[in-house]
Amino acid sequence: MAIEFRGIEHPPLHQLTVSAPNGAVIGVIGEKGAGKAALLRLAAGIESPQSGEVVFEGTRRYLGIGDPLQLSPVDLLLIENTLAPHDALVRARALVGIDRLRSAGTTVLMVSHEPDVLRRLCDEIWWLDSGGLEMRGDPGEVLDAYQRRIGEKFRAWGETLSSPLNMSARRGDGRAEILALETLSADGHPTMVWRSGEEAVVRVGVRFHQAVENPVVGILIRTRIGLEVYGTNTELEKVKIGPCAAGAEYQLEFRFACNLCPGEYTLTAASHDPDGTAHDWIDDAVAFLVTDSRYTAGVANLRARVSLIAPRDQAAGFTSVPE
Repeated sequence: MAIEFRGIEHPPLHQLTVSAPNGAVIGVIGEKGAGKAALLRLAAGIESPQSGEVVFEGTRRYLGIGDPLQLSPVDLLLIENTLAPHDALVRARALVGIDRLRSAGTTVLMVSHEPDVLRRLCDEIWWLDSGGLEMRGDPGEVLDAYQRRIGEKFRAWGETLSSPLNMSARRGDGRAEILALETLSADGHPTMVWRSGEEAVVRVGVRFHQAVENPVVGILIRTRIGLEVYGTNTELEKVKIGPCAAGAEYQLEFRFACNLCPGEYTLTAASHDPDGTAHDWIDDAVAFLVTDSRYTAGVANLRARVSLIAPRDQAAGFTSVPE
């Protein structure tokens, strides 16, 4: 059964006007305090708006996070994170049950923080922000836009943090010392979070305690479980920094496109001789995160482009030969 919200004032909701048709599953997303819970409680009749009107006639049922998954016939079903605590089998059965309700004409408003569930199930997504309707429409488009917003905020949060050097895996003969290892944005701001695809900067500070004729300074990226992803050094990049006198200090910047999949990574930094003899080598010295607006499997984000090519007998005038 269709439901309509007309000019709703009910904190944090502000001048909200939106409607859902019969037989539709509407996903409701937003950050904490956006008004998701208030919307569902108004729809369920648990609360009344300070002003405005909720227009609905029929039976309705509200399911909260700890409630049994009661999916018997009803005109309006409100679901607030009810699937979250359940295992895969229970959730799969529930999705089938919700599909059946939709086919019978039930309108479903569903609050969830699980984008895969929303993409699979919903006909439309409503994105609430600060009590208003930020965006509504195709689930893929709205969820991608929402994830970009979250990624921007996460990236900004990363610039407020510092990651101290982890010295637990340090070795070397002491002829040089790694003084600093920083992860920076392209414009030079410290950050613990990079967006997949952006230009990333790693800055290494090193001091030489003894004279070193031909030092090599390098970095290595690993995944959280220790898989080596990428490494380079001044020798490979044909940057000569020696001979270095005792007491000399240098800063080096490594710039590269961060074409990594979202996840957790570590940085190793080292100063060593060309034969690999370590002056100072700190494994997994700094941790950082990579975020993106979409899920990508694996480690390397190759950003594939996919084209649909017509079958041979439909392309370029080809004709199938009868058997």
